[in-house]
Amino acid sequence: MNVQGAIPTIGELLTGGRLVTSVLGVIVVAFVAGRLLGTKRSATSTLLSALIGWTAGAILAVVLARNHEKGDAGFTRNLWLFSTFFAMSASVWMEMLAKPGAFARAQRQVRIPHPVHAVRSRVRRVRRYAQISRIIARHGFGRLLGISDQTAVDGADPFAVRARHALEECGGMFVKMGQILSTRSDLVPPSVVRELERLQDHVAAAPRDDVELLLAAELGAPVADVFADFEWTPLAAASIGQVYRARLRGGEQVIVKVQRPGIAEAVERDLDVLDRLARAVVARAPWAAEYRVVDLVGEFADRLREELDFRIEARHASEIAAQMSPTFDVAVPKVFHELTTARVMVMELFDGVSVRQAERFDSLGLDRGKLADTLLRCALQQMLIDGHFHADPHPGNVLLLPDGTLGLIDFGATGRIDAQQQSALREVMFAIGRQDAGLLRQAMLEVSAVRRGFDDEQFERALSRFMGRHLGAGASPNAAMLNELLGVFFAFGVALPPEFSTFFRALVTLEGTLTTICPGYLVIDAAQDVAREWVEERPLPGTVEGFAREELVRMAPMLRRLPYRLDRLTTMAERGTLAARVSLFSLPDDVRVVTALVNRVLLAFLGAAVGVISVILLGIDGGPEFAGQTSLYQFFGYFGLFCSTALVMRVLVAILRDGAT
Repeated sequence: MNVQGAIPTIGELLTGGRLVTSVLGVIVVAFVAGRLLGTKRSATSTLLSALIGWTAGAILAVVLARNHEKGDAGFTRNLWLFSTFFAMSASVWMEMLAKPGAFARAQRQVRIPHPVHAVRSRVRRVRRYAQISRIIARHGFGRLLGISDQTAVDGADPFAVRARHALEECGGMFVKMGQILSTRSDLVPPSVVRELERLQDHVAAAPRDDVELLLAAELGAPVADVFADFEWTPLAAASIGQVYRARLRGGEQVIVKVQRPGIAEAVERDLDVLDRLARAVVARAPWAAEYRVVDLVGEFADRLREELDFRIEARHASEIAAQMSPTFDVAVPKVFHELTTARVMVMELFDGVSVRQAERFDSLGLDRGKLADTLLRCALQQMLIDGHFHADPHPGNVLLLPDGTLGLIDFGATGRIDAQQQSALREVMFAIGRQDAGLLRQAMLEVSAVRRGFDDEQFERALSRFMGRHLGAGASPNAAMLNELLGVFFAFGVALPPEFSTFFRALVTLEGTLTTICPGYLVIDAAQDVAREWVEERPLPGTVEGFAREELVRMAPMLRRLPYRLDRLTTMAERGTLAARVSLFSLPDDVRVVTALVNRVLLAFLGAAVGVISVILLGIDGGPEFAGQTSLYQFFGYFGLFCSTALVMRVLVAILRDGAT
């Protein structure tokens, strides 16, 4: 800035050569303020706070210089000092006024969005939110969002029916969410599960021109250059993608799964609406927090984003094919990874029919019982040994091939069970084999979360009654009894890991497919036969005795050390040197509570301290003139009182919001 010349006005600062200097000044102030605050912010928020600080600093510097008898004395110094101070203040106030954690998340953003596109995206999300809100209110769920539902069209229908109708009318990802919820019998009542299972995608095929453009962009070449033949009538169309039949230049018959054009943006829009709805419901319905509604939506969002990347599905198919034992006559289609991208997947075409078509079994003269045994062995191998399994083996995903073997398709839904979960499942099977409700309760609670007010004894009694009904003398156990077991978990608020829900659901679905292949097939008896064979052929725990032996071997080192540790504890107790160490703040909830308490205390202390300092500044006579009869000290005093009041009020609002009495 010009120190010796006339003092510029604010308008002059933003014109001519001073404009370039001002822009550079904003960038420098942004850098300096960020370093002084010790935070890393997004480029947008940093430049915005610096612009506010530079403008406020320039105004104050000009006012002080014009009121000073020497004119421009100290103008440049004041400009930089005040700009940096106000930029830091703007950063803090933006952080306080924003949604908690918004700027912390924003620091991961490195790309400034196009303003027009950002506004359009925001408008579309707001419209979608308004549309969904009206649909929810129309079906009698408006009170969950704090809106009127007096215009409900089906208010007399049962809850489950209204929920299905609402999801169907919302369409898009809401239908898919309902389909996934129908697999979570541990979280959703059985009546709702039965209704949600009726949800179907009613999606028209995407236009050919849009699909052709997407294929060319993903494959890097026109469709005619990659495929010798391409049938543009889709074999199937769903909410995420469409499936076409084609032939490669090398002669291989393939299916091409193509993501619907524009679906990624629609998914993100609906997921944003879902997250907002979930948080609104949690804020108004205490039960929603206990059933982890927000976490459930987050789980759905993660799963859906995975489905948007076809490379993940391709990897699942290849992994399961690689771990498949050659002794099983079950085929998995080959994936052409060189032609597979995030939005396009090319796989070998299985020219087979669904196992629902019973006449094909008879025309080929196949042994249905043997085919059912083969599929059961393959599925159990995936579930209990490999730990990576096909999670949706319904009859439509199991094909009867022309050579009489079976083929698995559609690996969009798979499940994984890690070593700890496999151990818990072994304990569950051991408990069921011994009909010991106590052991079953302990095994399930090791890997599950329970809601507030959980009754441990009543839960064990319910498990005991369940075993009496399904495992007692004369009972006929089957995989369908797992649905009732999941209902017991739901009734007591026991939330299983998603992997367990997927596992149980896959077992029930598998039983339906096996009985479709071979009516009257005894799944439980066949599974026990397979387990006995595994015990004889390999050192794997396939029976109750095998599980018990494995657990004893695993516990042997601990049992050897137990007498020594007991003797050491009793000796320390006799000498009076026995002490216990408690790990404080080891739980995330404890950390959050203490952090919130400390933050409020600090805010209250800072507010009080700033208030005291401001009063002192107001009591000082004289000082540099700021405007009229107001000195610079008085200006900062009034500004400090405002900040002090805002800080104290923020603490009071936070306390009242938590329900303080």
